Amino acid sequence: MTYEQILSDIKKRVFYPIYFLMGEEPFFIDTISGELENSILEEAERSFNQIVMYGSDVNAKEIMSQARAFPMMGDYLVVIVKEAQNVKDIESLADYLDKLPSTTILIINYKYKKLDKRRALAKYIDKKGVLFESKKLYDSNIPDWIVKYLDSKKYNITPKATQMMADFLGNDLHKVRNELEKLMVEKKKKKRIDDV
Repeated sequence: MTYEQILSDIKKRVFYPIYFLMGEEPFFIDTISGELENSILEEAERSFNQIVMYGSDVNAKEIMSQARAFPMMGDYLVVIVKEAQNVKDIESLADYLDKLPSTTILIINYKYKKLDKRRALAKYIDKKGVLFESKKLYDSNIPDWIVKYLDSKKYNITPKATQMMADFLGNDLHKVRNELEKLMVEKKKKKRIDDV
């Protein structure tokens, strides 16, 4: 499943029981995780039904212990594991996933690494949930990404301005997005970014 498909499903409120977001590009992982975090539950429900854990503080058994709980006065229990690349026994999650309640949505952020797709955990998630690999964009792909990002916000940009931004900012998508956001605030009325 692609980044765009996942975001489209979230907007349509189509959720999967497990999201395993892995790979070299943290921007896509952070964006998908953030959208899920802000879309699944209403703000009032989050204090009861949203659990955030950090990989360096937990193991697979502790993650599943939280994920097996049931939501309080809501439809979903959302368990988010940030920095999951630090969970030493992550592969042993495969032993527990079949026992997840249908009301649980488990979101695992596994940055800068990826699972071996031949192992049981990756195969299970690929079948039952979303196994997303976030790949780093090459410098040559940054101009296209800038154009698409601005287009999604109803802005346009000249080719020369696009190339100038790409050359100046490099391929750190968090940095590129932040600079684009600043430009959109400045060009709010014009909705066009040019090179002058």
